Amino acid sequence: MDIERRSILAAMIASALPLDAALAAEARAMADAPTYAAVAMQLAARSVERAPDRAAARAQVLGMIGEVEAKIRSARIFIEQYGGHPVKLAVLPEYLFTSYPGRISIPDFAALAAFEMQGQEYDALGKVAQNLKLYLAGNAYEVDPNFPGLYFQASFLIAPSGDVVLRYRRLNSMFAPTPHDVWSKYLDVYGIDGVFPVARTEIGNLAAIASEEILYPEIARAHALRGAEIFLHSSSEIGSPIDTNKAIARRARAFENMAYVVSANTAGIEGTGLPLASADGNSQVIDYKGRVLAESNSGETFTAFAEIDLGALRHARRTPGMTNYLARQRLELFAQVYGGQVRHPADGMLEGGAVKVPDRDYFRRVQEEVIERMAKDGLI
Repeated sequence: MDIERRSILAAMIASALPLDAALAAEARAMADAPTYAAVAMQLAARSVERAPDRAAARAQVLGMIGEVEAKIRSARIFIEQYGGHPVKLAVLPEYLFTSYPGRISIPDFAALAAFEMQGQEYDALGKVAQNLKLYLAGNAYEVDPNFPGLYFQASFLIAPSGDVVLRYRRLNSMFAPTPHDVWSKYLDVYGIDGVFPVARTEIGNLAAIASEEILYPEIARAHALRGAEIFLHSSSEIGSPIDTNKAIARRARAFENMAYVVSANTAGIEGTGLPLASADGNSQVIDYKGRVLAESNSGETFTAFAEIDLGALRHARRTPGMTNYLARQRLELFAQVYGGQVRHPADGMLEGGAVKVPDRDYFRRVQEEVIERMAKDGLI
């Protein structure tokens, strides 16, 4: 929404001019919606796979958190001087502080690198959010005492208070445990609110999507149907001047859900056998119409930053029209098709209600079984 329209609506409220109930509600929502800057921090992930033990890995992570704070602070100064709006949201790349597990066994990587839910790493990240007075989003592997021996890939949001206000565990992963693998117990512990969490904050309703999950429309849609206005997308992916699958999907998830996407990619991965720039570049901020507002080139940079205009987004969602894709959804059309199909079975890592830790080859075996079932049913 442009500044003039927002000012008029705010003035109408203040002067108690006659408005119908719908317009009055819109006016209040618009007047309260801030415009601010969000930045996708494109930074190099640092592997802990060569750390000799957990103490060394944790020391490396905590040191890196300090480095990241300094980089965000410098970026914020530039962005605020450049555009005039305060930076209230910074998004970090996928598994920034540890990199990915590779072929390390699940229990070994959990013991070496995974964050504890109330651990020192989150305390340190909370202090960063407090010191910088912004919302800090990121992604890390973490352990959960309810599911011993496993780790989950978690996307988090930390408020300026230092509190973790959103914790989303990746639901679709090729090589890592997910809540769906322990589905029955996970629902007992966290309920559906813990599966698709949305943080309702003064800078909007925020939800997280991890890495390649941007390719799955259902995950973004589920969050949008629970009120999400901004998708926090931490990723580590191939950057390219040619549109990649994820680049196409980010724009699609934005306009089909009428939501902003702030997507932070890694600027390479340090400390592994891969060439440094194998996952580098193209961090983006995309608006609710699917327009790329800012995009980074390669290397460590903060140049994917842009204004988030919540007022304009909320106005668009409240306006009837062909482009109001959320309002035009007829969800019951698809309920029977979705509800009647089981491709990837739940609870594959539970046995008698207890966690069953898989070997690394488990994930491939499960996918082979899914493909076999689909072929048998004549679907592929």
